[in-house]
Amino acid sequence: MLKVSILDGYVDEPTCLGVPPYISPYPRYVAGAIWNFDKSARIFYLTIDQLRNDMTLLPVLSKSDMVIVIAGMSVPGRYLSGFPVSPGELVSLLSDIYQPLKILCGPAARYGFGISGGKKIRETRFVEAVFDLIVKGDCETVVSEILNNKYDIENVNSSQFRKHASDIGGFAVKGSSIIKQHPFYPSRLITEIETYRGCPRSIVGGCSFCSEPSKGPPDFRPIKDILAEIQALYTNGVRHFRLGNQPCIFSYMSKHADESEFPQPNPDALEKLFKGIRNVAPNLKTLHIDNANPGILARYPNECRRIAKTIVKYHTSGDVAAFGVESTDPVVIKKNNLKASAEEAYRAIKLLNDVGSATGYNGMPELLPGLNFVFGLEGETKDTYDLDYDFLKKILDDGMLLRRINLRQIIPIPGTRMFKTGNKIISKHKREFKRFKKKVSENIEFPLLKKMLPEGTVLKDVLTETYKGKLTFGRQMGSYPLLVGIPGVHPLHTTLNVKVTDHGYRSITAVPFPLYINNAQRETIEALPGIGKKRAIRILANRPYKNKEHFINSLDDPLIGDKILEHISIK
Repeated sequence: MLKVSILDGYVDEPTCLGVPPYISPYPRYVAGAIWNFDKSARIFYLTIDQLRNDMTLLPVLSKSDMVIVIAGMSVPGRYLSGFPVSPGELVSLLSDIYQPLKILCGPAARYGFGISGGKKIRETRFVEAVFDLIVKGDCETVVSEILNNKYDIENVNSSQFRKHASDIGGFAVKGSSIIKQHPFYPSRLITEIETYRGCPRSIVGGCSFCSEPSKGPPDFRPIKDILAEIQALYTNGVRHFRLGNQPCIFSYMSKHADESEFPQPNPDALEKLFKGIRNVAPNLKTLHIDNANPGILARYPNECRRIAKTIVKYHTSGDVAAFGVESTDPVVIKKNNLKASAEEAYRAIKLLNDVGSATGYNGMPELLPGLNFVFGLEGETKDTYDLDYDFLKKILDDGMLLRRINLRQIIPIPGTRMFKTGNKIISKHKREFKRFKKKVSENIEFPLLKKMLPEGTVLKDVLTETYKGKLTFGRQMGSYPLLVGIPGVHPLHTTLNVKVTDHGYRSITAVPFPLYINNAQRETIEALPGIGKKRAIRILANRPYKNKEHFINSLDDPLIGDKILEHISIK
């Protein structure tokens, strides 16, 4: 019997996220290719965090016929539930495993290992000694050929890619059940869904720092293939989905995508796709998107307004369209062939605010833009930071909302124009970047967050994830979920409805809602508005409370008691 182990070291690319709670398409496609060859094959899937926490799993890898490692971070990110594997870890873990055929796939195999923003990649040759094959092409395609050639890797082209998007339709469906082996399955797992590969702007070279244009013009997956994959995942227990594996969801099935860097969007195709998803996965809990090109929204406002309304109609609230603004400095935009001017980005932000800023069922706005800025690009000066700040200040002053502002430094990727420049501009402006981040956090993000989620807002279905002392951190499921600090030690991996009591720069403090005051923890009570440590002790000393009057009379200030009654329940 064929035995294969898939080690998910996580991926983070411009158009694909596979760090928990996300699972990328890579392991699902690979599993599908294996089961397509041998439906009785035994596939063992595990994440790098499972291996970090339990080294007794290593012998399972040793007894496999093949060990396929999926890894690579080509954009910097912040992670709460896992962290991508490092090249040093792979060398340490795999050096003493000899029997299986060991294969490296993903962005690490194509470009090298990104370590963090502002730092050069670690070249793939660092791990060559522990792998039999480094797959520069599509892992599922190469693995399929290896199996059909009876493990003769000498005669396999490790750089081959699929010919058409439809080639992986069967693999996506057949590999869907592998998600059952993910440690976050079923309730905490989000599946990243690919709608197409490639970038329309590849015909003009694309952005200077991005690897996506190297994949050529868009190759759209047929709607029926995407729906078949989602239906298979849904049948296997998945309830959280994100259409994230594409450079711009608004450009899916766009017209003349191989002829124009800004092709005309196709609202009818998006309507058919989103409606179809709801038909095949009627009781899904999350349906979100990711990337969107602000240049497309600015050039085709009518079509994109229709698409945004379609998304709001069928998705789940709290959704985010990640705009790659990168820079508002016209010199940087021109030198790096960026996708939108400051004026165009502003119009795109306004369009989404007009359509999606209303509050949804879970307490979050329906659909807001999130902005990605990239620093370390050619043409950047100290004035660049002033222009970017003024742009963000205008959005705030004009009363618009942003779900997130991501300020990151480039990872110079081989094959991109910025690779030659490397991190020299980042090093030159290190202090400016640090000051800029602080200024944006204090003066832009903080007031935006307070406006978006004022005190008293109720957020539903916050999933508790980890502890820091006597503080529980949780997030709602979805794209770029907001970090929620819940005072007290609450059970992990459970969902809570919470009420906002305070704001940080990029996070909020909230208490369970309703808060059952007769059994609430001291740390949670202290977080209630106007309470603090002394009043919390007074509240604890007078428990249990029989009714509202009893509670109010126990406090030194009846006005505080009236306000707190909005947050608590007495039973």
